[in-house]
Amino acid sequence: MKLFTGLVFCSLVLGVSSQGWFEFLGQAYDGAKDMWRAYSDMREANYKNSDKYFHARGNYDAAQRGPGGVWAAEVISTMKLFTSLVFCCLALEVTNSAWRMFFSTCGLQGTKDMWRAYSDMREANYKNSDKYFHARGNYDAAQRGPGGAWAAEKISDFRETYPRLTDFVKHGDSGHGLADRMADQEANRWGRSGKDPNRFRPPGLPAKY
Repeated sequence: MKLFTGLVFCSLVLGVSSQGWFEFLGQAYDGAKDMWRAYSDMREANYKNSDKYFHARGNYDAAQRGPGGVWAAEVISTMKLFTSLVFCCLALEVTNSAWRMFFSTCGLQGTKDMWRAYSDMREANYKNSDKYFHARGNYDAAQRGPGGAWAAEKISDFRETYPRLTDFVKHGDSGHGLADRMADQEANRWGRSGKDPNRFRPPGLPAKY
């Protein structure tokens, strides 16, 4: 898997004031649902030259939700990420306010860990290093607690769960087959279980990573 989904969502939410955090989160969640509904309708209609209409409709509906909906639509349209839907869904299902805040904070921190691993992987651009960065991101996120482990799992699993979702945003397939995705997931689970990510470190990868 080459996308660490939801990374931008959680990092941006950190900048939202504590008073408006859950309002923004709710708007983003509803906006992501609007985008998903447009995608589902497009798939169901399967009508020639209709994709731009469904793109526009999804963005319009999401924008009516407020700033969070506008942001979700922009992220989904521009960054090719649908993770705001998954993140909001679980965050809103947690009922105890203190636990919800703790869980969400851990999830945000874990998402930042995943983003850092992804950024390092892109910067290193080192042959056969992707499994190491998968394992490292999951390992670091899981150390944050249950929320971090959850965020890492959702980010790791999302593309495998919705393999055709990228059709809606014209991103295309990563070009990697089932065997490679399964190997990625093995590395994800290895790191998330607290095992040493260096098992996947390729020889010669600079020590700073």
